[in-house]
Amino acid sequence: MLELLVEVCMADRPENCATRLVPMQAACDVAAAEDWIGGRSDLVLREARCAPAGEGVAPLAVSEVAPGVFVHAGHVALASEENGGDIANLGFVVGETAVAVIDSGGSRAVGEALYAAIRAQTTLPIAWLVLTHMHPDHVYGASVFREAGARVVGHARLEAALANRAGSYGAMLARDIGPSGVIASELVTPDVAVEDRLSLDLGGRTLEVEAHPTAHTDNDLSVFDAATGTLFVGDLAFERHLPTIDGSALGWIGVLDALSERAAVARIVPGHGSASLPWPDGGAATRDYLAALVEETRAALGRGESLGEAAERLGAGLRGEWLLFDVFNARNATAAYRELEWE
Repeated sequence: MLELLVEVCMADRPENCATRLVPMQAACDVAAAEDWIGGRSDLVLREARCAPAGEGVAPLAVSEVAPGVFVHAGHVALASEENGGDIANLGFVVGETAVAVIDSGGSRAVGEALYAAIRAQTTLPIAWLVLTHMHPDHVYGASVFREAGARVVGHARLEAALANRAGSYGAMLARDIGPSGVIASELVTPDVAVEDRLSLDLGGRTLEVEAHPTAHTDNDLSVFDAATGTLFVGDLAFERHLPTIDGSALGWIGVLDALSERAAVARIVPGHGSASLPWPDGGAATRDYLAALVEETRAALGRGESLGEAAERLGAGLRGEWLLFDVFNARNATAAYRELEWE
């Protein structure tokens, strides 16, 4: 199998170049490079060539956590030039006739490496890409899968959320992973918006996509593979990486409690940390952190503490239990305070 590799440079900074993999739905054709770059005025094509699969892009390491269910565990870290935005857990499920991808990575390059990992396992068409929520580490590789023929699935509120933050997300990505790393990384508008539930037929295997009330964000989805009892929860569950609140602490606890009652779920794939965790125990640490933060915030409000006073102190006793605590905890405390002060 041959893949199309294109070397492109930034039009306004020609010293910043990168080799990009362009998925081909038919035989590799270098002429397709002109079509690919045609809508990208910010890039200049330097070279295009067809190469054997795996030659240009190293596949991400994946684990088969259940039959036909593959997961890549991203770094538990902030996005950087060193990790290229590979900081979230990503997965794919292989059916008899098609593949579904769950989350696409924090850059075009990560999405390409995930695509290469899929092609190392199967040549079946990639029919679906489900984006579990709006955060950059989960969505910036999406264009790879749309080019491969996948329909992009998101929460009904995802499109508006991405549009609202497109400018800040783009600037943040360039700052974090560098100008070469960000080349061709772009946000993608969902093709299918999920208000409640959606079934994805992979041939002999059906995935159930579910939209949740505001929790980690206001646009969280989960994906359930009934064949193996595997539930992809996106950032509704964290392991090692401190949970981050960009929605509602109370809503998040409520969603976790509702999911914990589902006896059919054997394991989850969290958004950060291990490739899979047993359920419901795998969500306990996330829930415990949120519950402790809510309890301490209510107590601080009862004492009349200001936001500035409370944000520095709330949750501090849990510092040793999580990585990236000092990066995110004060932000979480601020979010909890603002949510709970109007109870």
